[in-house]
Amino acid sequence: MMATHNPKFIAVESLKEAKKEIKKIGSDSKSIDIMAPKMITKVINLEHVVLQDAIIIKQDMLSIGGEVAIPRDAFELKQRNADILVIGTIKQLQELVGKLQRHYLRIQTISKELSVLLKEIR
Repeated sequence: MMATHNPKFIAVESLKEAKKEIKKIGSDSKSIDIMAPKMITKVINLEHVVLQDAIIIKQDMLSIGGEVAIPRDAFELKQRNADILVIGTIKQLQELVGKLQRHYLRIQTISKELSVLLKEIR
């Protein structure tokens, strides 16, 4: 069967590229800022996270469709701190910042650090 719609992957690595691709197909200009953050997936390495906090961050991220990679034995709380990987679209990561603000101070600090990092995305 021959594909008549020519499906292909396109490389979209930045918000600027995402906005360009959306404009290119003629989408409503009001929708560009809504759709572009959904097109870019980022992976953030957080170091020295208390495992209890890692579990909470994972649950919050899962609730909005993202993911957090945590150590296999995190639920046993054997080690106090670990590195984790937070995986999601820019939109999901922005939502996560808001969700984390509702928790206790240690997680609020992580939220602030993520917020600063996300401001670097162009």
